[in-house]
Amino acid sequence: MTSLQLSDYVKRPQVGKLGKLVNIRSNFFEVTKLPNVIIHHYDVTISSDMPPPVNRKTFEQMMSSYGASDLNNAHPVFDGRKNIFSAKPFPFESRTLDVSLCVDGVPKPNRPIPVFKVKIKKVATINLDELHRFLEGKAAMSNNCLTAIMSLDILIRHKPAMLYTSVGRSFFTSDGSQPLAGPLEVWRGYYQSARPSVGRMMINVDVSATAFFQGIPLIEFVMKILGLRSSDDFRRTSPPLNWVKVERILKQVRVTTTHREKSDRSFKIMGLTKNSAKTETFKCPKTTVSLHGPPEEEEIDLVTYFKKVYNRTLSFPMLPCVKVSKTIILPMEVCKVVPGQRCQKKLDEVQTADMIKFTSQNPSARANTIKNGLKILNYEDNEILRDIGMKISSEMAVIKARVLPAPVVSYHPSSREANFTPRDGQWNLRDKKLTQAATLGSWGIVVFGTERDCPKVVLEGFIRDLIVACQEIGLNVVNKRPHMTYANPHGDIEGTLKLLYLHSGNQVKSQPQLLICVLPNTGVPLYAEIKRVTDTIIGISSQCLQVKHVRAPKKQYCANVGLKINVKLGGTNNHLGANVIPYVTDKPTIIIGADVSHPAPTDTHRPSIAAAVGSTGPKAARYAATIRVQTARSETVADLSGMLVELLKGYYQSCGQKPERILVYRDGVSEGQFANVLKTEVASLRAGCRRLDINYKPDITFVVVQKRHHARFFPMSAAAADRSGNCHPGTCVDTAIVHPFEFDFYIQSHAGLLGTSRPTHYQVLQDDHKFTADELQSLTYNFDPFGLGVAARARFHAKDEHFSDTMSTETADTIEHSAYAAVKGDLGKVMWFM
Repeated sequence: MTSLQLSDYVKRPQVGKLGKLVNIRSNFFEVTKLPNVIIHHYDVTISSDMPPPVNRKTFEQMMSSYGASDLNNAHPVFDGRKNIFSAKPFPFESRTLDVSLCVDGVPKPNRPIPVFKVKIKKVATINLDELHRFLEGKAAMSNNCLTAIMSLDILIRHKPAMLYTSVGRSFFTSDGSQPLAGPLEVWRGYYQSARPSVGRMMINVDVSATAFFQGIPLIEFVMKILGLRSSDDFRRTSPPLNWVKVERILKQVRVTTTHREKSDRSFKIMGLTKNSAKTETFKCPKTTVSLHGPPEEEEIDLVTYFKKVYNRTLSFPMLPCVKVSKTIILPMEVCKVVPGQRCQKKLDEVQTADMIKFTSQNPSARANTIKNGLKILNYEDNEILRDIGMKISSEMAVIKARVLPAPVVSYHPSSREANFTPRDGQWNLRDKKLTQAATLGSWGIVVFGTERDCPKVVLEGFIRDLIVACQEIGLNVVNKRPHMTYANPHGDIEGTLKLLYLHSGNQVKSQPQLLICVLPNTGVPLYAEIKRVTDTIIGISSQCLQVKHVRAPKKQYCANVGLKINVKLGGTNNHLGANVIPYVTDKPTIIIGADVSHPAPTDTHRPSIAAAVGSTGPKAARYAATIRVQTARSETVADLSGMLVELLKGYYQSCGQKPERILVYRDGVSEGQFANVLKTEVASLRAGCRRLDINYKPDITFVVVQKRHHARFFPMSAAAADRSGNCHPGTCVDTAIVHPFEFDFYIQSHAGLLGTSRPTHYQVLQDDHKFTADELQSLTYNFDPFGLGVAARARFHAKDEHFSDTMSTETADTIEHSAYAAVKGDLGKVMWFM
């Protein structure tokens, strides 16, 4: 089902006018012809509950058997689950068809081919005229419109889904695949989705990529999991092989067998046996026939069985076997991993880096790849689209965009360049002093590693460089020789940090303010434990650094670390002028960012983490934070009311007044969740206000921030591009590819680094303030990269939402490996989560 839904959200007040006009392309392709035809909608039920690929095979066999005789020579489309759409009606309202299909491909001797009962029932006729009126803004979204859009979505996806490996709205091919670390490989694919826009339907087409298990012999697969170079390494006894890790990865992986001819049957791995093939025994009938009743049974091990029955000598009898059912176990060496299985497990650090390298394409290359994808999609020769008279342009949409003006960013008046306008969304800190610099008097540093990893002289050199960089931006570092130590990254992390805290304080007879931790890599477990201890046990700000940056420090890197240290100590890095953010400064206004972070899809034990941050002053340059642990996968913020109370109290303590307006940027909400989030969370916000004062009723504006979408922008000229080949920061789009009449827009805020920049999509669900398009777009862009104050580069999305996303992810990483309690002491008053 499409994620669109019935809605009554804020209508677009008008399109924006602020900024420099520029033509760009976007990866949307116009539906140039969409006749007012009738589409017939059928519900389908297949007797066995099978996954979509098997259902599609069943559908294909049904069309082969019954298409001409019983289904009116129609060209219906199927979503792989429950819905069939057809331009031609079937000659019945309801019918059950018997479809014979061998799921594994090869019929078994002396066994009947399975028969699937496919029940088809007509549920609706869809008139596209109502969809046309919706696109023109003459009618509201209705159930008929929703189903019409869903049918178009399935129309364009049906043929690729029948030919290629399909995942959601994307399909993938192994052509051009590349190996990832371990037993994985990355496949490139194409995403497509039918999207309603202003006056027309558009097809959003984008490049996609995901990880698949390599279709290789299971022995090789396991070798890659364990990092073995040779199968001879299986015979070593020290160090012991990590079979727990192997079993965790192998569970649910499908394999075929190689010891029997003409066998395409696949099995799903349930786990590993505790015994090896040579010690795993079971009872089986003797080969001799008994004349006095049932055949006699004998106890036999798997090695002997395979030699006796299949004349196959196992090469790896010392390895455990795979369990594929309650009664079937198989030696690893007779199994081969079925190709085309998507890996849904979380990628590790190296695999993620490899994936990023594979997917990173500059805008020009990405645009060309998308155009090549259109050749594979081949809309022009699609007989299904031809049936309903639907035509799709082969050219990307040309859009009139606007590049919003960058605001003036202010630092301390003593700076040589106290006020300046950033160019291309980035700037350095030369000649700039922090707006409100903190003082660092008591601190310590620990290297999780040995002096070989980071020699003492190198560490001392880094500390000197860091202190110089901090002083240049105005941070007052009193203690220039902090306590230093080394520790085992696999040892007692809590004990190490407590000792560092104690020694750092004793060194200067003062309570420590900061612990710097140098990490060997970006792995989650060590980082998570450090944050758990510093945030919730000790109650002190911590700053984690990678050892590679300490060994070869760069001036800008040290300055950026200084910015993080400053806000963690309660300082303010920079701010925007009152004339830049009048909405925030003309009346007391709190800006709130909220997000929910979830565990990995395969993780059924850990909870979700809700996080919210709120501005604490009239310049919205500093933020307080609050977190909650809640039921896993619940997307709404369960205790938003209580979290708001905390943030409002923090604002009042800082400013001495209650906010008259609340502006919420809410991350991580899909279109299908808009209605529920709006209903529950706006009500929670109002309830939080009433908890403070029954008559307290500030204006609330609620904006959803979406980053997980497939819209991309491509400049049409060199003048419209920055140095990376992307559109300029501040590029704003609120026409052509947006909702027909609701208040939504895209802003590409950040300067390009590698690959194609991704704009952020904003959808306004509630607006008591009645923003104009220019007001909200300008405010959002100004707070997005320029009000952040932590890194001197434009960030990905609105500042406060970035804070909440960072904090929510950081907390989730922490809770992944240990219980996470509330932030201790006064740490919650500073930006500890940066």
